[in-house]
Amino acid sequence: MDFCHTDEENNIEEEKKSFQRIITAFMFYRIHSLSRLTKTINYLKSLPEQHQRLLINYSNSLETIRHCVDYNYNVILEMIKDTAYLFENQNTPSLDGWHPTDKYSPIESDLEKVQSTLKQFVRDWSTEGLEERNTCYKPIIDEILKEFPLESVTASEIKILVPGAGLGRLVFEIAKLGYTSQGNEFSVFMLIASNFVLNKCRGVNMYVLYPWIHQCDNNLETEHQMQCISFPDINPAKELPQSAHISMAAGDFLQVYTDKDEWNCIATCFFIDCANNIVAFIETIYKILKPGGIWVNLGPLLYHYSNVFDQNSIEPSYQVIKEVIKGIGFRFEKEILNVPTKYAQNPQSMLQYEYKSVYFVCRKPKFPLSLAPLTSENEVNENGIDFSLGDDEVCSNDFSGYNDGHDAEETN
Repeated sequence: MDFCHTDEENNIEEEKKSFQRIITAFMFYRIHSLSRLTKTINYLKSLPEQHQRLLINYSNSLETIRHCVDYNYNVILEMIKDTAYLFENQNTPSLDGWHPTDKYSPIESDLEKVQSTLKQFVRDWSTEGLEERNTCYKPIIDEILKEFPLESVTASEIKILVPGAGLGRLVFEIAKLGYTSQGNEFSVFMLIASNFVLNKCRGVNMYVLYPWIHQCDNNLETEHQMQCISFPDINPAKELPQSAHISMAAGDFLQVYTDKDEWNCIATCFFIDCANNIVAFIETIYKILKPGGIWVNLGPLLYHYSNVFDQNSIEPSYQVIKEVIKGIGFRFEKEILNVPTKYAQNPQSMLQYEYKSVYFVCRKPKFPLSLAPLTSENEVNENGIDFSLGDDEVCSNDFSGYNDGHDAEETN
């Protein structure tokens, strides 16, 4: 599965610097994690001896977490190995002979994104994430099968795009059915991780991660913080047919996808609230859909840039967004409100976030509205791997490459 990037040639150096910054964050994972752990241990040792005796089990758990950090770091090293060849159409910096203290010191937000990426393995590629996948991905897949029945279409001729693809499980499942499936991702953190699973993992439950060790709050039992998961829950190489058409394009959704009338279906899951200007996302989805094509969406409205001081953002309600969708030309065919969904949630935590998401299916009319035949509107139900880096279009049908943006905690 290959990866492509979409930036102009004069931005190549900037892209390389950005890529190196992200690799640095991965490389610093162990140093950063142990530094924070050591701070806690040192404070614990400064407490009165009587308090330390009472906290002996807590002290022992901190030592266990140290070993968990090492496990995670060993997986990270495997993940970033050969990343110089990540993108099929751009050279990226080699890690040969490079050490984390040589040149760069990562920023805190990048280090947090590394931790978030580890949690994404739970959602997309572990048995523990099955419930989330059934809640979030299955309704989308079911709608695709209903719209494009495998017994009555040539599946490979049906082009389906998944913007904000994360670690690629939804893209993978669509391709496994025989459709031509492409993911789009902006986060290099996610692209590195998805490349690792889709292109490097050749077995079931090959790796062990401890995704919750950095969640120090709301742990009912000590063991819950140190609960491990194994991934991948399937062997991607064996599950995907040889004839599968799967690819991943890196870059800004608005910049990568500019060709009109190209896709039969756009599937968005926890994606549209990642925009500075959500109207631009909706306009682009309408533009790139073929006439008669459908847009399937599931997710909340946790606007990612609403509280980022150096970013502009608008945050319209769903009521307003629905007006925008209709104003641009879409016709609603299905709508379900208050769908309970979670995102990379620790099931053992004392704090549980649950979104009341919106699920809808919209269709781009086959004809311009002025030419469309008069028909009654459909009823609305209101019950509660090919990675490339830089071309206008990315396509591939094998696993041998990958490309930049969408993050676990950045993406809800």
